[in-house]
Amino acid sequence: MTEHPTSFDRPPTGGDPADPRGALLPTPVQPRALGAPLPAQGRAGETPPAAGADSPAAFEHAQPGAGQATEPGTHRPRPAPEGVPVQPGGAQTGAGAVPGPGAPPERQTGQPTTPGRPTPMRRDGDRLRFVGAATRRIARGMDLDEIVMGLCRATVPTFADAILVYLREPLPVGDERPTGPLVLRLRRTDRIPVERDTEGGFTPAVQPEPSELETVGSELCEVRPGSALAEVLRGVRPVFADTPAARAALPELLGDDGDFAVPDGRRAILAPLRGRRRVIGAALFLRGPERVAFDADDLLVAAQLATHSALGIDKAVLYGREAYIADELQRTMLPETLPRCTGVRLASRYLPAAETARVGGDWYDAIPLPGSRVALVVGDVMGHSMTSAAIMGQLRTTAQTLAGLDLPPQEVLHHLDEQAQRLGTDRMATCLYAVYDPVAHRITVANAGHPPPVLLHLGGHAEVLRVPAGAPIGVGGVDFEAVELDAPAGATLLLYTDGLVESRLRDVWTGIEQLRERLAATAQLTGPDHPPPLEALCDEVLDMLGPGDRDDDIALLAARFDGIAPSDVAYWYLEPEDTAPGRARRLARRALARWSMEDLTDSVELLVSEVVTNAVRYASKPVTLRLLRTDVLRCEVGDDVPQLPRLRQARATDEGGRGLYLVNRLARRWGATRLSTGKVVWFELNRG
Repeated sequence: MTEHPTSFDRPPTGGDPADPRGALLPTPVQPRALGAPLPAQGRAGETPPAAGADSPAAFEHAQPGAGQATEPGTHRPRPAPEGVPVQPGGAQTGAGAVPGPGAPPERQTGQPTTPGRPTPMRRDGDRLRFVGAATRRIARGMDLDEIVMGLCRATVPTFADAILVYLREPLPVGDERPTGPLVLRLRRTDRIPVERDTEGGFTPAVQPEPSELETVGSELCEVRPGSALAEVLRGVRPVFADTPAARAALPELLGDDGDFAVPDGRRAILAPLRGRRRVIGAALFLRGPERVAFDADDLLVAAQLATHSALGIDKAVLYGREAYIADELQRTMLPETLPRCTGVRLASRYLPAAETARVGGDWYDAIPLPGSRVALVVGDVMGHSMTSAAIMGQLRTTAQTLAGLDLPPQEVLHHLDEQAQRLGTDRMATCLYAVYDPVAHRITVANAGHPPPVLLHLGGHAEVLRVPAGAPIGVGGVDFEAVELDAPAGATLLLYTDGLVESRLRDVWTGIEQLRERLAATAQLTGPDHPPPLEALCDEVLDMLGPGDRDDDIALLAARFDGIAPSDVAYWYLEPEDTAPGRARRLARRALARWSMEDLTDSVELLVSEVVTNAVRYASKPVTLRLLRTDVLRCEVGDDVPQLPRLRQARATDEGGRGLYLVNRLARRWGATRLSTGKVVWFELNRG
């Protein structure tokens, strides 16, 4: 994630307060000789002594003035990083600098700063600037890792030399009450790197021995009820490591040997992380022995950092749960896999509008129908929110139910319109419903305000099908019209939502024309006799989207029409007479002999006889018998009786009732579908 500089009440003079390079810039100081007296504290109203080589000003991180010369061979000091205090008086001078007449008194630490180490914050204004920059950096994070990393980078090295962040495992979400013991897991650590920045860039320093800060922390700890660590976490406020409560809690947090690695004195702060309702972790801030110890005001800084981090973590967990729910909702609303239908191959794509809006109202579906047909559906509910996704799921379920009744496409849209009106007056959607018949090589299409489909022919010609647009679903009181078109073998039908062709940069018809040109150009790459692969074709279509073309979610459904050759279809009408089962057996035997499938003759004759017998027993009109030879052998028997047969266990004294039992045992699969004119009973057998 790209970090941007943060402006304060004065122009920034250095790097980001969390930038290790900026915080570790060498600071020109005059080291105090071993055993030299500590700098004297000036009293109010007294004139401070002149700054000399041994004066307290020599221990400050003063910058040379513009007219101050530097010795040959020394590096010119760089500006102090943002968040590190500037010197009182508004100017930074050399060793002879004297504070300005109106300068506020400093809080002296009584300890000199070490060259190359971060300088301590000496004024309240410095702390306010640091807290403001750190909290803004923490607030920029969207997920859990970004927030924790923002805390670490903002703290080290400006505020501490090292930090350890422990979070609850697992983190509670919202109002849910956690179960089981309180377990803290070490989520992230950050320390000052061993490299130092010089004028010529990064130069590796001599690798030191592992310091005590390098060995702090165990990965997992269980907080026992009533323990010292539990009491510190319950207290919420940060505490110094040298307090009795912290001394008893640190061994539990860091492990048996971890407390020995914590620096002595007030060089460690243990800050509980409390979300909106409960403690969710802890942060341990550490400073090395060569750096000034924490003071009472640093406890307030640690409390601010812990509070902002905990609230950010709480919100990140809630956001992650919402994103998970959105993903699961969208996944369950859309088909996990497309069905394998006879005579057609399918491919699909779905893209949300943005990473922050993972659900939408776009959907697609492919529904097998009786007679080896397939219904192709694509729709778009207004908006891309949870409400749109919920409405989309209801309309998709309604479409599946209506398709199971084998209603004409225009009737399906009419019932969808009624359902949308029952859901609410403002529930608007567009939908395109098409039924493909691989035997007749025809497709019937009805449209409800949706962009027209594009048909890519085998030779590479792409055309936008002329389908009446119709009114959107939810308007009410309108009729829908269906058209029947040719669907030649090798052609590809592309159904899509308006997010693919419409954006703020182009209108819908310009996008449709670009889509047609892209399909034609892609087909030219594979030659006139070979259609492009479906999956690659879908990817190529999505590549036409530019940087500003993702204003809406996108649903895409591609269907390659293979069809069923007339030589692989056998179709007859049988009068509802007692001789119909025998005639059906003879016709099936001849068809199997013509297809060189004699090994299935016995099974087919038995099953056809049973199904036709059940049909002619109650039918008043001619019964239809159709055999289809594809990757399997499919037999379909239709009649004008709407009641569906059901499988039951016949008793020993029953004379009938065993026909469907035989079908269930011998067939690969079977089923019955109710039609507007009756029903169809079908079964399939594996080809030898």
